[in-house]
Amino acid sequence: MAVTTKETIALLLESYSMELETVVNYLANSVNLDGVRAEEIKKSLGADVPGEIAHAQQLANRIKQLGGHIPGSAALKMGGQIQPVTDTTDVVGVIKSVIAAEEAACAQYKKLIKAVEGEDYVTQDLCIRLLADEEEHLVQFKGFLKEYAK
Repeated sequence: MAVTTKETIALLLESYSMELETVVNYLANSVNLDGVRAEEIKKSLGADVPGEIAHAQQLANRIKQLGGHIPGSAALKMGGQIQPVTDTTDVVGVIKSVIAAEEAACAQYKKLIKAVEGEDYVTQDLCIRLLADEEEHLVQFKGFLKEYAK
């Protein structure tokens, strides 16, 4: 069944909100974490923020190209993923929440790729590239979890 442009925009807006939520929470966790063991995770999260902003910008541009409107903060729908930890030394908790967020992002991009298959190759190409980035982050944080699980 062919997806409509309106449905494509709705899926892209969902991805856009997810990327912005990731930015906010990665930034918070990159500052809030404490302890020697947290330093590498803080650096990684802080370094990922510009990439996640770039993802949001690319999605926003595609939404606009399709005739959609980019919402402001009051209209964004965020799902409550990867909230900053209350225990600022819970490095494993942060890693697990990042893994969950990256898995959700991968699932969202796969959903979009499948939805626009044969209909919107530009959106599909964008989502394939974003999926590759998210899978890279996922592998990185799964590696961090292995090290912390020792």
